[in-house]
Amino acid sequence: MKLSHGLTGGIGSGKSTVATLFSELGARIVDTDHIAHQLTQAGGDALPAIRKEFGDGFTAPSGAMDRTKMRQLVFSDSSAKKRLEAILHPLIREQSQRLAESSSEAPYTLVVVPLLFESGRYSDWLNQIIVVDCTEQQQIARTMQRSMLSETEVKSIMAQQISRHERLRLADAVIQNDSQLNDLRLQVEELHSRLIQL
Repeated sequence: MKLSHGLTGGIGSGKSTVATLFSELGARIVDTDHIAHQLTQAGGDALPAIRKEFGDGFTAPSGAMDRTKMRQLVFSDSSAKKRLEAILHPLIREQSQRLAESSSEAPYTLVVVPLLFESGRYSDWLNQIIVVDCTEQQQIARTMQRSMLSETEVKSIMAQQISRHERLRLADAVIQNDSQLNDLRLQVEELHSRLIQL
């Protein structure tokens, strides 16, 4: 069976950009954010449990989970965050593993998991864990620009993730995303050539 590797990093580190570069080289990408969206859209597998746990008020008119309302709740209430994660994380892990283990022409699969270390659900079946790293100042600036969040909101999200130091300590490989796109591409190409030899 072909190997599956994990790709993670703090908010604003550039995981999506790195995943795209790996995809261009032929890696199969399994994106857990995309799976989470599918689970919480109209008709998604997580909706019955979310409705039961949080009530109908967290369902949008479209039938999907009301993301804005849920985001506001989980940021202000850590127990609500844990309850939501208890519903979503097992389903996301199950679907991502099923996709990663399905047949593919790709030399390996890269599973993109923003909270890979925090969730504690992936290390037992992923071979290498790749961390995308940049300075905390870059994380804040990129996230503010992309998501229109305030600096305080971004710092609050970062505070709920493990520290940069701890993430680097747990990594099998690190891609530095604090320079130009060309430099990033070279690092991805070098790591890709090592991964296909495993």
